[in-house]
Amino acid sequence: MQGEHREDNTIYVVVVNHEEQYSIWPSDRQLPFGWQSAGKTGTKAECLAYIEEVWTDMRPLRLREKMRESGAGGEG
Repeated sequence: MQGEHREDNTIYVVVVNHEEQYSIWPSDRQLPFGWQSAGKTGTKAECLAYIEEVWTDMRPLRLREKMRESGAGGEG
């Protein structure tokens, strides 16, 4: 089938939400509510490589902060 081998020429933007979770979004579309540009645009592969480089902790920000607080509470 011809459609299976179509090349993806879409330019994407890397987006990040308030929990510091990353995704990609087509650059020609309005960003979804709650997401903002992370400043990287490119092909799907380029954007996914960027995300792999910068998103080193998959836990949501709120969880990381809570874990930091509970760890800090035991010190001192």
